[in-house]
Amino acid sequence: MHAWLCSDPSGVDALEWKEQATPQPGPGQVLLELKAASLNFPDLLIVQNKYQMKPPLPFVPGSEYAGVVRALGEGVQHLQIGQAVACLTGTGGFATHTLAPAERCLPLPPGFPMEDAAAFIMTYATSYHALIDRAQLKAGETVLVLGAAGGVGTAAIQIAKAQGARVIAAASSEDKLALCKKIGADIGINYATQDLRETIKAATEGKGPDVIYDPVGGDLAEPAFRSIAWRGRYLVVGFAASPTIPALPMNLPLLKGASLVGVFWGDFARREPQANAAMMQALAQWYAQGKVKPVIDRVLPMKDLKQAYALMGSRQVKGKLVLAN
Repeated sequence: MHAWLCSDPSGVDALEWKEQATPQPGPGQVLLELKAASLNFPDLLIVQNKYQMKPPLPFVPGSEYAGVVRALGEGVQHLQIGQAVACLTGTGGFATHTLAPAERCLPLPPGFPMEDAAAFIMTYATSYHALIDRAQLKAGETVLVLGAAGGVGTAAIQIAKAQGARVIAAASSEDKLALCKKIGADIGINYATQDLRETIKAATEGKGPDVIYDPVGGDLAEPAFRSIAWRGRYLVVGFAASPTIPALPMNLPLLKGASLVGVFWGDFARREPQANAAMMQALAQWYAQGKVKPVIDRVLPMKDLKQAYALMGSRQVKGKLVLAN
């Protein structure tokens, strides 16, 4: 097998594509022949030693992937050799083969494309947990999605629309907004050329959005929060704009009767596995019904991982980048 090894977490340039022995699964594990893996923002942080999870060295990055079961470890009974699965394990995906915990493998229904499967779990689980569980989004409410053309942003648009909400998509270019409208957004805001607060005010007739979905942080956080509706819910999803975490004046939630809501899907899945499993089942049904479908910017060969990282860093990617074997 081959894998991208991180022996020195100093950045993307230190990654090496190396041949190594194909491992055999231990108890509770499966060996997967990987068909596709997607690139997520934590995959960049982890090779820079900036992510909260710091795996022992060397490790193979790649948090989310899909493949075919090729060997079963002792005790694995719910999976079969030859079965297609998707996994999110934090590491291991940027390779031709990997060992995965069988309990983390999501069996795929027939006809589920590997590229879609590799780009599905993290963004859709995060966005569903945020909007449906944490924000308790209701039909008829208005959602503002910041960074709307990215992986979690496009997922959030689709989930909000499936829930019957009105969606305002905010992004940094007109071509990104065109994509957002194509997948269901009702209104677009270009925060590179438009005043965010004034445009939100006009789009909501002065009321403000009921829910704000923010995977960006940075300078957008305060003007967005100042625009929120009474009893609004501000979802803190991530900080893609900057390593600097924004600081909000604490009188803002008071004045708006609003809630600042943390979204940590990974820990939710660990602490509440049954609720997470039910959520994933609901998402799989929505996929089968055509309500949600990953937006894939492009598919690159696995050997072109460094190019994929560079594209992600350019902030020109719409949806997800996928690497394929």
